[in-house]
Amino acid sequence: MKKKYSVPVKDKKDWINFTKQLVNISYKDNDSSKENQQKDKIRKIDLHGYSLDEANKLVKKFIIESFNQNYKKLLIITGKGLRAKSYDNPYISENLNVLKNSVPDYIKNDENLNPVVKKITQADRKHGGEGAIIIFLKNNKRFIK
Repeated sequence: MKKKYSVPVKDKKDWINFTKQLVNISYKDNDSSKENQQKDKIRKIDLHGYSLDEANKLVKKFIIESFNQNYKKLLIITGKGLRAKSYDNPYISENLNVLKNSVPDYIKNDENLNPVVKKITQADRKHGGEGAIIIFLKNNKRFIK
């Protein structure tokens, strides 16, 4: 037969005091701030159908807004450019991959975007692979005066 465990009186008192203070403890799911919730979220934009100039303007606005809203990771879907039209050869075109190659270059060379972008990489397969890029943004708290 097992011996019955009895809780010491001090532990009982500590537990009662603790449960009286539960008013000060918040529910863990409500405790997350908006900033912490957005830390792991990926904000997306799809550039299919936009011209190069339109896409660059849209990307600039998108990155600045995302930075101001404390997003850390952005997904920009450029497409692979496989449907570019060429009259001589439908499989080869001078316009192939226009957005895929030019959008990252635009971001790297823009003086307003360069200070807020930490890193640009090709997206993994589940996020679009060769037809998308991931942008990691710097922490915007350093920029607040």
